[in-house]
Amino acid sequence: MLGRACFCLAVLAALAAAPAAAGDGPLFASQGGLGVAVGGGGAPSGVRYVAVGIPNGNQTALEAIQTSDGTVGRWMDIPGSWGIPTVGYSYPTSGQGLSHNGRLLVLAALQAPSSPTHFVVVNPQRMAVVKRITLPGYFSYDALTPDASRLYLIQYALGRSGDLNHYVVRAYDLKNDRLLPGRIADRTQKSWVMQGSAVTRATSTDGRWVYTLYQNPGGYPFIHALDTVRGVAHCVGLPMSNQNAIYNLVLSLHGRTLAVHWRSGRPWLRLDTTSWRLSPASDGFPWSWVAPGIGGGLAVLAAATLMLRRRRRTGELERELGELLREPERAGVA
Repeated sequence: MLGRACFCLAVLAALAAAPAAAGDGPLFASQGGLGVAVGGGGAPSGVRYVAVGIPNGNQTALEAIQTSDGTVGRWMDIPGSWGIPTVGYSYPTSGQGLSHNGRLLVLAALQAPSSPTHFVVVNPQRMAVVKRITLPGYFSYDALTPDASRLYLIQYALGRSGDLNHYVVRAYDLKNDRLLPGRIADRTQKSWVMQGSAVTRATSTDGRWVYTLYQNPGGYPFIHALDTVRGVAHCVGLPMSNQNAIYNLVLSLHGRTLAVHWRSGRPWLRLDTTSWRLSPASDGFPWSWVAPGIGGGLAVLAAATLMLRRRRRTGELERELGELLREPERAGVA
């Protein structure tokens, strides 16, 4: 019943060829596979919503599948090709696009990067389309507030330079159907420019906080912490100059501590989500902070050099993104 996993191959191939695909959910959506799991917020558990392409037609079937026995409890057909939003290369799709209370599910259009960008919002419990969103420009899904009142999106300046590496986080008011002005950024680090590609993610049990690990070629990887309720973000850089093994890292939340560890279970770093202080997970000197084959002094020098380079190009990137945000916004909702 699940059918074969049908991914947006054109987009995957294009982004896989790029050394730094764009960030928090970059133009990715999928059909088939595991879909999105239901749980938390009073929503009934034991159900997965899976988007399945209908052969010989431009139509998508959204199915509610019981995880206990694989039976399809209910379904609906939606005109067009739609998929469950995916974020990161190693993050499972559970939780993506589905609100914490389970009342709204956001589906993204299966399309190559193009403007305008289309989303459809569904009530999966009633299997009914709530609204369709059309935004001029290039966007991808990022997150939802627990009560599904606000949708967070990634906006790219793709139209000007074809660059998927630099982008801004935007907020869309689902109640009043409008793209909110400005961007969601770390106000304590004005020089921080969002760039890189999402690797993996962890979400708080109440659905409020979303922590995403980014690869950042030419710099250092970082964790983007988004408070979906207040609409604020924090960026914390990680001391890893050689990022070849970053796809083996996993994030897990333990109370107020975000653990950065390897898939084997071996700990690496701890992030205090109250003070945003980063520390090694084990006692003793943090040798893992030093890149293989590079002495500690050289690693510090390299970090300083990268920071200087980042500051030099920050002005140009800020102007480009600023121009993007000053463009007239025309969001259509049907």
